Amino acid sequence: MSEPTIIIKQEAGCRAGCGACCIAPSISSAIPGMPNGKPAGVRCIQLDEHNLCRLFGDSRRPAVCGNFHFDMSVCGEHRDQALATLSYLEAETG
Repeated sequence: MSEPTIIIKQEAGCRAGCGACCIAPSISSAIPGMPNGKPAGVRCIQLDEHNLCRLFGDSRRPAVCGNFHFDMSVCGEHRDQALATLSYLEAETG
């Protein structure tokens, strides 16, 4: 008799290298290098070539960025879904 297979489901979380939340939404607060914030659909100047935030863990990072958390209903299963959903939400609420 074989051992039972145990399946462990991990909680989904922010995907390093996604960057959708740094592109799709508008940000009205100042960002280093973007003193007037950024419009929707514009890549944040602090997003590096690997789609990672240069300000992560830095006190200069806007509060709105630090308060955004992964949510499967928003971020989906991959980056394209996250960009589409965030762009839609921005257009509907902007």
